[in-house]
Order: sequence, then C-alpha cells, then structure tokens
Amino acid sequence: MGMAVGTQGRGERGHRRRGRHHGLIAEINVTPFVDVMLVLLIIFMVAAPLLTVGVPIDLPETQAKALNSDTQPITVSINNKGQVFLQETEIPIEEIVAKLEAISKAGYDERIYVRGDKDADYGTVMKVMARISSAGYHNLGLVTLQEQDK
Repeated sequence: MGMAVGTQGRGERGHRRRGRHHGLIAEINVTPFVDVMLVLLIIFMVAAPLLTVGVPIDLPETQAKALNSDTQPITVSINNKGQVFLQETEIPIEEIVAKLEAISKAGYDERIYVRGDKDADYGTVMKVMARISSAGYHNLGLVTLQEQDK
C-alpha cells in the first residue's frame, strides 16, 4: 500500500487548469503617461511667466499701443537706484556703447528698447539714451505699461 504521488487535477507542467487559458496581454496602459503629461503641463504653465522676467522694474503706464516684434530685442534697463542693465547684466554707463556694438546683429539699425523705472532719476535715463544715440543708434524705443482703466 504505497501512496502514489501524481498530478491529479493538474495540466501538463504541474499547473492547475481552471477555465480558459489566457495568453499575454499586449496592451499599453496610457493612463500613467497622461497623468505625467498633465502634471508637466501644469508645471510649465506656472513656470513660463517666471522665465520671461528680466530686471525687476516698475514701468510707468501710458496709453500707447504694444509693438509687435518677432525677435528678441536688445533692452537697456535703468532701475530706481540708477543701476544700468544690458539685457539682465549690470554694466557701468561708460561701457554701454561698447557692449551694444558687440551684441548688435543689425549694426546701427538695431532696435534698442530702454526700460526706465518710474522712480528712476530722469537725468540717468536721459544720460543713457544720449550715450546710445551719440554712438549712432537712432532706433530707440521707450518701454512702458499700458494704462489700466480704473
């Protein structure tokens, strides 16, 4: 009376068979991908306005209309302390013409935007504009904010 060890109720390889045999599922679950993309979209929507900020300046408001420009303009900024910035780099007033000549692609026809803080010294803003103009750059523009109706 020996006890027999067998594969009673088991398939060919010792696995129990119940119901139908299912093959591999060849589907891609895109839900995690969509979740990650939505999170990235929200992050970039929040971060995008922060990337365009240059030198923090409180611009005056006017009724002038906005200019349409496709290229990245050259901007010279003067803050309320009288510091002068070319793009985002602080420079002395004496070096502004040399730096402009180094970075201007269109030469003296390059459009240069001057951003002056509304609390900046008027004399400093005029001194910067006079240096730029006397160097041969005559395509200057003053940057302001549009007035808000109150």
